Parts: sequence; C-alpha cells; structure tokens
Amino acid sequence: MESSRRPTLTEIAREANVAISTVSKVLNGHTDVAPTTRRTIEKLITERGYQRPRTARRAGRRTDLIDLVINQLDSVWGLSILSGVEEVIEEAGLSLVVSSVHNRQSLTRRWIDSLLARGSEGAILVLSELTVQQRADLERRGLPFVVVDGVSQPPPEVPSIGATNFAGGYAAAEHLIQLGHTRIAAIGGPEQLQCTRARIAGYRAALDTAGLTADRQLVRYSNFQHEGGLQATASLLELADRPTAIFAGSDQQATGVYEALRRAGLRIPGDVSVVGFDDLNFAQWTAPPLTTVRQPLHEMGVAAARTLLRLIHGERLESTRIELATELVVRASTARVAE
Repeated sequence: MESSRRPTLTEIAREANVAISTVSKVLNGHTDVAPTTRRTIEKLITERGYQRPRTARRAGRRTDLIDLVINQLDSVWGLSILSGVEEVIEEAGLSLVVSSVHNRQSLTRRWIDSLLARGSEGAILVLSELTVQQRADLERRGLPFVVVDGVSQPPPEVPSIGATNFAGGYAAAEHLIQLGHTRIAAIGGPEQLQCTRARIAGYRAALDTAGLTADRQLVRYSNFQHEGGLQATASLLELADRPTAIFAGSDQQATGVYEALRRAGLRIPGDVSVVGFDDLNFAQWTAPPLTTVRQPLHEMGVAAARTLLRLIHGERLESTRIELATELVVRASTARVAE
C-alpha cells in the first residue's frame, strides 16, 4: 500500500525546502545546521517515519567501534557487566568505546552526536534512561542499540537484557521466612527504577504467600551504595519494633547495613539476618560472608553484546527481551530468628 511506503531522503528534503545534503547532515549528527532548520527536519523525519536503510549505512565507512554507555562504571556492578561486553566484542574483533554518565542530564543529544560522528556500529545502554526523542534519533539513523537493566521497562520492540528481579526478591524473603523471621525489612534502590520495583514486589509476594502482613514501615528506598544502606538501616533501627532481618537491594548497600548494625551493637546474624543482591566478588569476604541473590552481571553483558552483534548483522531476534535467572547464594549472614 502507498500509505505504508517509507519516505525517501529526497522527499524529506523537498518538504523541508532544503538540500538533500542538509538532511544528511542532520542524520549524521553534524552541528553546522541552523537550529530552526534542524528542528524542522527532525520533526519531518519523526512524523514521516524515515529510517536510513541498513545496507546504505553499512556500505559506507566502517569503524568497527561499539559504544557502551553506563552510569556506574566506578562500581563493581558496572565493571562486571563491562567484562561480559568486552569478552564478546574482543572475540568479534571489534573495539569498545566506553562512556560513563552519572545522571540523566549526562545522557544528552551530545552523546548521541558523538557516537554518530565517530561512526559507531551500535550501542549498549546500561541502566540508562532512554527518552522517546533519543530512541527516535537512534532508530532513524539506523543505529542498532540494546538496553541493559533500564530505568524503566523498555517498550516491547526495544531489545533489552535484564535479570529475574522479581524472582530474586521473592527468593530472598522466602529464605528469611523459612528461618522463622516475620519482621523482615527491605531496602530498595531508587524507587523509580524498574529493577527496584520488581525486587520489592517479589519480597511482598513472598510475605503474602506466607500469610504475613507487609508492614510499610519496614520498606525503605535509597541509593544502591554503602551510604544508602547505612542511612536506611539507621532509620529502621529507630522503630519501636525493629526488624529481625533485612533484605538489601544490592551488596554494596548491604555493606552499609552491616556498618549500621555494628554501630548499634547488633550482631549478624545473631540479632539481625542480612541478605544482599548481586553476589559481587567481595560478598564472600565480608564478615560474616554475605547471603545474597546472585545476579548474572557478566552473563548479562555477554547477552547484550551478542544481541547487538546480531542486530548489526541484520539478523531477526526471536525475542527482544532476555531475562537471565537469579539464584540465592546462602552464606553466614542469615540464621534462624532468635527466640
């Protein structure tokens, strides 16, 4: 049908009343286009559903570069994902460019322009918030991308990699319930994150299955770092009926839980049992060794890179969403509730 035909570059240029070369400059992220003209062209490209043909992009200069955009490169969590991505990219004979961002303002149009200017083959976005406009920019320029552990659940058509966060939260709470705990607190990461919501939902589902009431006072939200666990635990210990077990949203957060309990003169697990999430390499060396939910971070990086390479080569994905299984790893930080 005529209505389903995608517009050509020539037609976009004609509608915008500019030269084809000007439209091409906008598509390739060049900055020497007047802002008003750029906005007009971008609006037309979005409204008309223009997408650069994959064959045309790959027929041009190839750089063999893959971009990784991550907002926690300075954490063991981020490095674990990076190691998986590097493994696959190196095997494929490609080079990896890593960009570290620390907030949503950092993931701006300038990053996308830089990626396009260096001719990247594709991008992996880790725990990044991809706006509708940014997604449109990447898609219309024919740049494949994969989202890993996104801020929110990506649309079904966006390739994404995650872990079974709900199942992990359920397993953590279920383990503590089986040890006789009924006052079980949970500390999530930032409340807007999809992974946080899924883990807390799993925790609540386990309580509900066991016939326990989910006390809202026992749920806290913070950052995933040491100080987040420290501050949240300090507030939990101020409750008249303090928890006998704490499920932390990350292993780094769990180290803050440990510190807060130590300052309060409480023993782990004699007074309070603790469960983390991630199973980072230091979890087995904490004192006591941390019971935690293993998140397959390295494997998530591997899956993201392999998915991106398939997209670059024009392969069709059987499913755009991949979730890798979590696993409870029991160590010495949990014990039966004290009588």
